[in-house]
Amino acid sequence: MNTARWSAVAAAALAVALLSGCSDVEKALNQGGDTKCSDYLTQNADTQRVTITKFIKQQTGNDHEPPGTQVDLSMAAVQSLCQVQANKDTPVKNANLLGILH
Repeated sequence: MNTARWSAVAAAALAVALLSGCSDVEKALNQGGDTKCSDYLTQNADTQRVTITKFIKQQTGNDHEPPGTQVDLSMAAVQSLCQVQANKDTPVKNANLLGILH
């Protein structure tokens, strides 16, 4: 394989590796329950799901993936909380999730 072709293959492999790793990096850096409403509302649906999943894990002290319905209900509660907050710096952990997390 010539050098130019090898470089192109290596660059493509590196790009794929970096793109597939972004999800893990995003999950590690995501603040979960400490995410501000202003930040949560600007996240796309996938990132919001990561935020709420991490938040549930923080609240329950359980590192297992929560059921999808629990995440969906929590996302709805946080979305409602954040849309009515006068203070957009309110963290999503202040959503009233009583009964949803336990």
